[in-house]
Amino acid sequence: MSLNIILGILLLITYFGLIYYAVKGGNLMIGFLVMAVLWILIGRIPYNTAINTIIELGAESYGVTAVVVIFGSWFGRILVDTGIAGSIIRKTVELGGDKPLVTTILLSLVTTAIFTSTFGVGAVIAIGVIILPILLSLGVPKKVVVAAYTMSVGAGMYVNIVLFKQMQLFFPTVQYDNVYLKFGFIALAVQVVIIILMLIFNLSGKKTVHAWAAQTAAPQVNTEISSIAFIVPIVPVVMAIAFKWQPIPSILLAIFLALLFTKKLFNAKEAVAIIQKTLYDGVADVGLLLGMLFTLAMFGKAAGADAHIFQTMFGALIPTNPVVIAIALGVLAPLALFRGPLMVWGAGSATIAILTGLKIFQPALLFPLLYIPTISMAISTCPTQSWNLWAVNYTKISVKDFLKTGLIWAWLIVIINELIAVNMFK
Repeated sequence: MSLNIILGILLLITYFGLIYYAVKGGNLMIGFLVMAVLWILIGRIPYNTAINTIIELGAESYGVTAVVVIFGSWFGRILVDTGIAGSIIRKTVELGGDKPLVTTILLSLVTTAIFTSTFGVGAVIAIGVIILPILLSLGVPKKVVVAAYTMSVGAGMYVNIVLFKQMQLFFPTVQYDNVYLKFGFIALAVQVVIIILMLIFNLSGKKTVHAWAAQTAAPQVNTEISSIAFIVPIVPVVMAIAFKWQPIPSILLAIFLALLFTKKLFNAKEAVAIIQKTLYDGVADVGLLLGMLFTLAMFGKAAGADAHIFQTMFGALIPTNPVVIAIALGVLAPLALFRGPLMVWGAGSATIAILTGLKIFQPALLFPLLYIPTISMAISTCPTQSWNLWAVNYTKISVKDFLKTGLIWAWLIVIINELIAVNMFK
Protein backbone atom coordinates (compact mmCIF):
# COMPACT_ATOMS: atom_id res chain seq x y z
CA MET A 1 0.00 0.00 0.00
CA SER A 2 1.48 3.35 -1.07
CA LEU A 3 2.13 6.16 1.39
CA ASN A 4 -0.46 8.40 -0.31
CA ILE A 5 -3.14 5.75 0.19
CA ILE A 6 -2.33 5.52 3.90
CA LEU A 7 -2.33 9.30 4.27
CA GLY A 8 -5.58 9.48 2.31
CA ILE A 9 -7.25 7.02 4.66
CA LEU A 10 -6.14 9.12 7.64
CA LEU A 11 -7.49 12.27 5.98
CA LEU A 12 -10.82 10.54 5.32
CA ILE A 13 -11.07 9.43 8.95
CA THR A 14 -10.69 13.04 10.12
CA TYR A 15 -13.11 14.14 7.37
CA PHE A 16 -15.84 11.83 8.65
CA GLY A 17 -14.97 12.98 12.15
CA LEU A 18 -15.71 16.55 11.04
CA ILE A 19 -19.05 15.44 9.59
CA TYR A 20 -19.98 13.73 12.87
CA TYR A 21 -18.87 16.78 14.86
CA ALA A 22 -20.88 19.12 12.64
CA VAL A 23 -24.02 16.96 12.78
CA LYS A 24 -23.79 16.94 16.57
CA GLY A 25 -23.82 20.72 16.58
CA GLY A 26 -20.15 21.29 17.35
CA ASN A 27 -18.55 24.73 17.10
CA LEU A 28 -17.42 24.91 13.49
CA MET A 29 -14.91 27.71 14.07
CA ILE A 30 -13.00 25.38 16.39
CA GLY A 31 -13.69 22.37 14.17
CA PHE A 32 -12.19 23.96 11.06
CA LEU A 33 -9.14 25.18 12.99
CA VAL A 34 -8.49 21.70 14.37
CA MET A 35 -9.01 20.19 10.90
CA ALA A 36 -6.54 22.65 9.38
CA VAL A 37 -3.89 21.59 11.88
CA LEU A 38 -4.65 17.87 11.42
CA TRP A 39 -4.48 18.09 7.62
CA ILE A 40 -1.21 20.01 7.88
CA LEU A 41 0.27 17.23 10.00
CA ILE A 42 -1.20 14.29 8.07
CA GLY A 43 -0.35 15.83 4.71
CA ARG A 44 3.21 16.47 5.89
CA ILE A 45 2.97 20.07 4.74
CA PRO A 46 6.31 21.90 5.30
CA TYR A 47 6.56 24.10 8.38
CA ASN A 48 6.99 27.43 6.56
CA THR A 49 4.12 26.66 4.18
CA ALA A 50 1.87 25.70 7.09
CA ILE A 51 2.59 28.85 9.10
CA ASN A 52 2.86 31.46 6.36
CA THR A 53 0.60 30.16 3.59
CA ILE A 54 -2.09 28.08 5.25
CA ILE A 55 -2.59 29.83 8.58
CA GLU A 56 -1.58 33.41 7.79
CA LEU A 57 -2.55 33.78 4.14
CA GLY A 58 -5.56 31.53 4.65
CA ALA A 59 -7.14 33.99 7.05
CA GLU A 60 -5.89 37.04 5.15
CA SER A 61 -7.33 35.74 1.89
CA TYR A 62 -10.76 36.11 3.40
CA GLY A 63 -10.24 39.77 4.27
CA VAL A 64 -11.92 41.23 1.19
CA THR A 65 -14.90 38.90 1.48
CA ALA A 66 -15.20 39.69 5.19
CA VAL A 67 -15.64 43.37 4.33
CA VAL A 68 -18.41 42.48 1.85
CA VAL A 69 -20.14 40.34 4.50
CA ILE A 70 -20.03 43.23 6.98
CA PHE A 71 -21.41 45.73 4.45
CA GLY A 72 -24.18 43.31 3.44
CA SER A 73 -25.19 42.82 7.06
CA TRP A 74 -25.06 46.58 7.64
CA PHE A 75 -27.36 47.10 4.64
CA GLY A 76 -29.81 44.60 6.10
CA ARG A 77 -29.96 46.56 9.34
CA ILE A 78 -30.45 49.80 7.40
CA LEU A 79 -33.50 48.36 5.62
CA VAL A 80 -35.03 47.36 8.94
CA ASP A 81 -34.18 50.43 11.02
CA THR A 82 -35.23 52.96 8.37
CA GLY A 83 -38.63 51.25 8.15
CA ILE A 84 -38.28 50.38 4.46
CA ALA A 85 -38.64 46.63 5.04
CA GLY A 86 -41.67 47.12 7.29
CA SER A 87 -43.33 49.47 4.81
CA ILE A 88 -42.86 47.05 1.91
CA ILE A 89 -44.35 44.25 3.98
CA ARG A 90 -47.30 46.38 5.07
CA LYS A 91 -48.13 47.36 1.49
CA THR A 92 -47.88 43.72 0.46
CA VAL A 93 -50.27 42.64 3.22
CA GLU A 94 -52.76 45.30 2.14
CA LEU A 95 -52.53 44.03 -1.43
CA GLY A 96 -53.15 40.43 -0.35
CA GLY A 97 -56.15 41.35 1.76
CA ASP A 98 -57.58 38.59 3.94
CA LYS A 99 -56.65 35.76 1.57
CA PRO A 100 -53.99 33.65 3.33
CA LEU A 101 -52.70 31.94 0.18
CA VAL A 102 -52.36 35.15 -1.81
CA THR A 103 -50.78 37.04 1.07
CA THR A 104 -48.30 34.24 1.80
CA ILE A 105 -47.25 34.07 -1.85
CA LEU A 106 -46.82 37.84 -2.05
CA LEU A 107 -44.79 37.98 1.16
CA SER A 108 -42.63 35.13 -0.11
CA LEU A 109 -41.90 37.12 -3.26
CA VAL A 110 -41.07 40.22 -1.19
CA THR A 111 -38.78 38.22 1.08
CA THR A 112 -36.94 36.79 -1.92
CA ALA A 113 -36.48 40.27 -3.40
CA ILE A 114 -35.17 41.71 -0.12
CA PHE A 115 -32.57 38.97 0.29
CA THR A 116 -31.15 39.30 -3.20
CA SER A 117 -28.92 41.95 -1.59
CA THR A 118 -29.51 41.87 2.16
CA PHE A 119 -27.46 39.54 4.34
CA GLY A 120 -27.08 38.61 7.98
CA VAL A 121 -28.93 36.68 10.63
CA GLY A 122 -30.00 39.97 12.24
CA ALA A 123 -31.81 41.08 9.10
CA VAL A 124 -33.50 37.70 8.65
CA ILE A 125 -34.75 37.75 12.24
CA ALA A 126 -35.77 41.42 12.17
CA ILE A 127 -37.84 40.92 9.02
CA GLY A 128 -39.11 37.57 10.26
CA VAL A 129 -40.60 39.08 13.41
CA ILE A 130 -42.74 41.24 11.12
CA ILE A 131 -43.75 38.66 8.53
CA LEU A 132 -44.30 35.54 10.64
CA PRO A 133 -46.92 37.00 13.04
CA ILE A 134 -48.86 38.46 10.12
CA LEU A 135 -49.13 35.10 8.38
CA LEU A 136 -49.89 33.26 11.59
CA SER A 137 -52.65 35.74 12.40
CA LEU A 138 -54.21 34.89 9.03
CA GLY A 139 -54.40 31.26 10.10
CA VAL A 140 -51.57 29.89 7.97
CA PRO A 141 -50.18 26.77 9.73
CA LYS A 142 -46.96 27.46 11.59
CA LYS A 143 -44.92 24.80 9.80
CA VAL A 144 -45.97 26.22 6.41
CA VAL A 145 -45.16 29.78 7.46
CA VAL A 146 -41.66 28.86 8.60
CA ALA A 147 -40.85 26.72 5.55
CA ALA A 148 -42.11 29.40 3.14
CA TYR A 149 -40.12 32.13 4.90
CA THR A 150 -36.80 30.30 5.16
CA MET A 151 -37.02 28.97 1.60
CA SER A 152 -37.81 32.48 0.34
CA VAL A 153 -34.72 33.82 2.11
CA GLY A 154 -32.75 31.04 0.44
CA ALA A 155 -34.16 31.83 -3.00
CA GLY A 156 -32.79 35.37 -2.86
CA MET A 157 -29.34 34.03 -1.99
CA TYR A 158 -28.83 32.69 -5.52
CA VAL A 159 -28.00 36.23 -6.69
CA ASN A 160 -26.86 37.69 -3.36
CA ILE A 161 -23.38 39.14 -3.92
CA VAL A 162 -22.46 38.73 -0.24
CA LEU A 163 -23.02 34.97 -0.25
CA PHE A 164 -21.45 34.69 -3.71
CA LYS A 165 -18.25 36.27 -2.40
CA GLN A 166 -18.09 33.64 0.33
CA MET A 167 -18.41 30.87 -2.25
CA GLN A 168 -15.84 32.60 -4.46
CA LEU A 169 -13.24 31.83 -1.79
CA PHE A 170 -13.24 28.25 -3.09
CA PHE A 171 -13.48 29.21 -6.79
CA PRO A 172 -11.60 32.50 -7.24
CA THR A 173 -11.78 32.34 -11.05
CA VAL A 174 -15.61 32.36 -11.11
CA GLN A 175 -16.97 35.88 -11.45
CA TYR A 176 -20.23 37.55 -10.40
CA ASP A 177 -21.08 38.53 -13.94
CA ASN A 178 -23.91 38.18 -16.44
CA VAL A 179 -22.90 34.59 -17.17
CA TYR A 180 -23.42 33.54 -13.57
CA LEU A 181 -26.36 35.88 -12.97
CA LYS A 182 -28.28 34.33 -15.86
CA PHE A 183 -28.11 31.03 -14.02
CA GLY A 184 -28.67 32.69 -10.64
CA PHE A 185 -31.96 34.29 -11.65
CA ILE A 186 -33.18 31.08 -13.30
CA ALA A 187 -32.35 29.09 -10.15
CA LEU A 188 -34.06 31.76 -8.04
CA ALA A 189 -37.16 31.55 -10.23
CA VAL A 190 -37.24 27.75 -9.92
CA GLN A 191 -37.13 27.99 -6.14
CA VAL A 192 -39.86 30.64 -6.06
CA VAL A 193 -42.12 28.55 -8.31
CA ILE A 194 -41.64 25.49 -6.10
CA ILE A 195 -42.40 27.57 -2.99
CA ILE A 196 -45.64 28.71 -4.60
CA LEU A 197 -46.53 25.10 -5.48
CA MET A 198 -45.78 24.11 -1.88
CA LEU A 199 -48.10 26.85 -0.61
CA ILE A 200 -50.88 25.88 -3.02
CA PHE A 201 -50.53 22.23 -1.96
CA ASN A 202 -50.70 23.11 1.75
CA LEU A 203 -53.25 25.93 1.73
CA SER A 204 -55.66 25.50 -1.17
CA GLY A 205 -59.04 24.24 -0.03
CA LYS A 206 -57.81 23.53 3.47
CA LYS A 207 -59.07 25.07 6.65
CA THR A 208 -56.63 27.44 8.28
CA VAL A 209 -56.05 27.33 12.01
CA HIS A 210 -55.88 30.43 14.16
CA ALA A 211 -53.66 29.31 16.98
CA TRP A 212 -51.09 32.11 17.29
CA ALA A 213 -51.05 33.79 20.67
CA ALA A 214 -48.31 36.38 20.11
CA GLN A 215 -48.76 39.97 19.01
CA THR A 216 -50.33 39.94 15.56
CA ALA A 217 -50.78 43.61 14.83
CA ALA A 218 -49.57 44.86 11.48
CA PRO A 219 -46.04 46.22 11.49
CA GLN A 220 -45.56 49.86 12.37
CA VAL A 221 -44.84 51.81 9.22
CA ASN A 222 -43.26 55.20 8.68
CA THR A 223 -45.92 56.91 6.61
CA GLU A 224 -43.37 59.47 5.43
CA ILE A 225 -41.53 56.85 3.41
CA SER A 226 -42.00 57.40 -0.30
CA SER A 227 -42.88 54.43 -2.47
CA ILE A 228 -39.66 55.04 -4.39
CA ALA A 229 -37.83 53.69 -1.33
CA PHE A 230 -39.20 50.25 -2.19
CA ILE A 231 -36.56 49.90 -4.93
CA VAL A 232 -33.70 50.15 -2.41
CA PRO A 233 -33.42 46.38 -1.63
CA ILE A 234 -32.62 45.56 -5.26
CA VAL A 235 -30.26 48.50 -5.93
CA PRO A 236 -27.01 46.52 -5.35
CA VAL A 237 -28.05 43.79 -7.78
CA VAL A 238 -29.19 46.31 -10.40
CA MET A 239 -25.91 48.23 -10.17
CA ALA A 240 -23.91 45.02 -10.53
CA ILE A 241 -25.86 43.92 -13.61
CA ALA A 242 -26.37 47.24 -15.37
CA PHE A 243 -23.14 49.07 -14.53
CA LYS A 244 -20.75 46.29 -13.44
CA TRP A 245 -20.33 47.89 -10.00
CA GLN A 246 -18.49 46.00 -7.29
CA PRO A 247 -20.43 45.12 -4.09
CA ILE A 248 -19.08 47.81 -1.74
CA PRO A 249 -20.00 50.88 -3.86
CA SER A 250 -23.31 49.23 -4.77
CA ILE A 251 -24.21 48.68 -1.12
CA LEU A 252 -23.04 52.17 -0.12
CA LEU A 253 -25.25 53.68 -2.81
CA ALA A 254 -28.20 51.64 -1.56
CA ILE A 255 -27.55 52.79 2.02
CA PHE A 256 -27.37 56.42 0.87
CA LEU A 257 -30.64 56.07 -1.04
CA ALA A 258 -32.29 54.39 1.95
CA LEU A 259 -31.40 57.35 4.17
CA LEU A 260 -32.39 59.83 1.46
CA PHE A 261 -35.77 58.32 0.61
CA THR A 262 -36.71 57.96 4.30
CA LYS A 263 -35.62 61.57 4.99
CA LYS A 264 -33.11 60.43 7.60
CA LEU A 265 -30.37 62.17 5.65
CA PHE A 266 -31.81 65.64 6.23
CA ASN A 267 -31.17 65.50 9.96
CA ALA A 268 -27.41 65.19 10.46
CA LYS A 269 -27.66 64.02 14.07
CA GLU A 270 -30.26 61.37 13.25
CA ALA A 271 -28.31 60.22 10.18
CA VAL A 272 -25.11 59.76 12.17
CA ALA A 273 -26.99 57.93 14.93
CA ILE A 274 -28.66 55.44 12.58
CA ILE A 275 -25.43 54.85 10.63
CA GLN A 276 -23.51 54.10 13.82
CA LYS A 277 -26.22 51.88 15.28
CA THR A 278 -26.87 49.85 12.14
CA LEU A 279 -23.17 49.36 11.45
CA TYR A 280 -22.56 48.20 15.02
CA ASP A 281 -25.53 45.83 14.90
CA GLY A 282 -24.54 44.57 11.45
CA VAL A 283 -21.01 43.71 12.56
CA ALA A 284 -22.35 42.01 15.71
CA ASP A 285 -24.73 39.93 13.57
CA VAL A 286 -21.90 38.38 11.55
CA GLY A 287 -19.06 38.39 14.10
CA LEU A 288 -19.18 34.68 14.87
CA LEU A 289 -19.79 33.87 11.21
CA LEU A 290 -16.59 35.69 10.26
CA GLY A 291 -14.63 33.77 12.88
CA MET A 292 -15.86 30.52 11.38
CA LEU A 293 -15.08 31.65 7.85
CA PHE A 294 -11.51 32.67 8.76
CA THR A 295 -10.74 29.20 10.11
CA LEU A 296 -12.62 27.66 7.18
CA ALA A 297 -10.23 29.51 4.85
CA MET A 298 -7.28 27.98 6.71
CA PHE A 299 -8.79 24.53 6.35
CA GLY A 300 -9.45 25.20 2.67
CA LYS A 301 -5.80 26.04 2.11
CA ALA A 302 -4.72 22.87 3.92
CA ALA A 303 -7.19 20.79 1.89
CA GLY A 304 -5.86 22.29 -1.33
CA ALA A 305 -2.31 21.41 -0.34
CA ASP A 306 -3.40 17.80 0.32
CA ALA A 307 -5.45 17.48 -2.87
CA HIS A 308 -2.77 15.39 -4.62
CA ILE A 309 -3.32 12.66 -2.04
CA PHE A 310 -7.00 12.39 -2.95
CA GLN A 311 -6.11 12.41 -6.63
CA THR A 312 -4.14 9.22 -6.05
CA MET A 313 -7.07 7.61 -4.20
CA PHE A 314 -10.09 8.73 -6.20
CA GLY A 315 -8.79 9.78 -9.61
CA ALA A 316 -10.02 6.60 -11.28
CA LEU A 317 -13.30 6.39 -9.33
CA ILE A 318 -14.92 9.78 -9.93
CA PRO A 319 -17.07 9.78 -13.10
CA THR A 320 -15.99 12.25 -15.75
CA ASN A 321 -19.47 12.85 -17.18
CA PRO A 322 -20.83 16.18 -15.90
CA VAL A 323 -24.45 15.00 -16.15
CA VAL A 324 -23.71 12.00 -13.93
CA ILE A 325 -22.12 14.27 -11.30
CA ALA A 326 -25.07 16.67 -11.46
CA ILE A 327 -27.61 13.87 -11.02
CA ALA A 328 -25.57 12.36 -8.19
CA LEU A 329 -25.42 15.69 -6.35
CA GLY A 330 -29.15 16.14 -6.83
CA VAL A 331 -29.98 12.68 -5.49
CA LEU A 332 -27.57 13.06 -2.57
CA ALA A 333 -28.69 16.63 -1.78
CA PRO A 334 -29.89 15.79 1.79
CA LEU A 335 -26.20 15.28 2.64
CA ALA A 336 -26.07 19.08 2.78
CA LEU A 337 -28.21 18.98 5.94
CA PHE A 338 -26.58 19.26 9.35
CA ARG A 339 -23.39 20.74 7.85
CA GLY A 340 -22.75 17.50 5.97
CA PRO A 341 -20.47 16.77 2.99
CA LEU A 342 -22.56 18.82 0.52
CA MET A 343 -22.79 21.93 2.70
CA VAL A 344 -20.03 24.26 1.51
CA TRP A 345 -19.66 25.98 4.89
CA GLY A 346 -19.51 22.67 6.68
CA ALA A 347 -17.91 19.34 5.84
CA GLY A 348 -18.53 20.21 2.18
CA SER A 349 -15.42 22.38 2.18
CA ALA A 350 -13.37 19.16 2.10
CA THR A 351 -15.61 17.78 -0.66
CA ILE A 352 -14.80 20.86 -2.73
CA ALA A 353 -11.09 20.36 -2.09
CA ILE A 354 -11.30 16.76 -3.29
CA LEU A 355 -13.27 17.57 -6.47
CA THR A 356 -11.18 20.61 -7.40
CA GLY A 357 -7.96 18.74 -6.65
CA LEU A 358 -8.90 16.01 -9.11
CA LYS A 359 -9.09 18.64 -11.89
CA ILE A 360 -11.74 16.66 -13.76
CA PHE A 361 -14.32 19.45 -13.95
CA GLN A 362 -13.95 23.16 -14.60
CA PRO A 363 -14.52 25.57 -11.67
CA ALA A 364 -17.31 27.28 -13.65
CA LEU A 365 -19.27 24.00 -13.50
CA LEU A 366 -18.37 22.87 -9.98
CA PHE A 367 -19.32 26.26 -8.54
CA PRO A 368 -23.08 26.05 -9.29
CA LEU A 369 -23.25 22.27 -8.84
CA LEU A 370 -22.01 22.57 -5.24
CA TYR A 371 -23.71 25.92 -4.55
CA ILE A 372 -27.19 24.53 -5.29
CA PRO A 373 -27.49 21.97 -2.45
CA THR A 374 -25.92 24.47 -0.05
CA ILE A 375 -28.52 27.15 -0.86
CA SER A 376 -31.69 25.18 -1.56
CA MET A 377 -31.16 22.42 0.97
CA ALA A 378 -28.87 23.67 3.76
CA ILE A 379 -29.61 27.39 3.89
CA SER A 380 -33.29 26.98 3.05
CA THR A 381 -34.33 23.96 5.13
CA CYS A 382 -31.58 22.87 7.52
CA PRO A 383 -32.35 23.42 11.24
CA THR A 384 -28.64 24.03 11.95
CA GLN A 385 -28.76 27.23 9.89
CA SER A 386 -28.95 29.95 12.55
CA TRP A 387 -31.95 31.85 11.22
CA ASN A 388 -33.85 28.64 10.45
CA LEU A 389 -33.31 27.51 14.04
CA TRP A 390 -34.54 30.89 15.25
CA ALA A 391 -37.74 30.59 13.15
CA VAL A 392 -38.38 27.08 14.47
CA ASN A 393 -37.95 28.22 18.07
CA TYR A 394 -39.90 31.45 17.53
CA THR A 395 -42.98 29.64 16.25
CA LYS A 396 -42.51 26.66 18.60
CA ILE A 397 -42.75 24.00 15.92
CA SER A 398 -40.72 20.79 16.02
CA VAL A 399 -37.66 20.26 13.86
CA LYS A 400 -39.42 17.18 12.50
CA ASP A 401 -42.39 19.24 11.27
CA PHE A 402 -40.06 21.82 9.77
CA LEU A 403 -38.17 19.18 7.80
CA LYS A 404 -41.32 17.28 6.76
CA THR A 405 -42.86 20.45 5.34
CA GLY A 406 -40.01 21.84 3.30
CA LEU A 407 -37.46 19.06 2.70
CA ILE A 408 -39.15 17.26 -0.21
CA TRP A 409 -39.81 20.53 -2.01
CA ALA A 410 -36.22 21.68 -1.46
CA TRP A 411 -34.96 18.35 -2.79
CA LEU A 412 -37.02 18.85 -5.95
CA ILE A 413 -35.53 22.34 -6.35
CA VAL A 414 -32.00 20.95 -6.09
CA ILE A 415 -32.58 18.27 -8.72
CA ILE A 416 -34.13 20.73 -11.19
CA ASN A 417 -31.42 23.35 -10.66
CA GLU A 418 -28.62 20.77 -10.94
CA LEU A 419 -29.93 19.75 -14.36
CA ILE A 420 -30.22 23.39 -15.41
CA ALA A 421 -26.69 24.15 -14.21
CA VAL A 422 -25.04 21.23 -15.94
CA ASN A 423 -26.72 22.16 -19.22
CA MET A 424 -25.60 25.78 -18.90
CA PHE A 425 -22.00 25.22 -17.79
CA LYS A 426 -20.82 21.82 -19.02
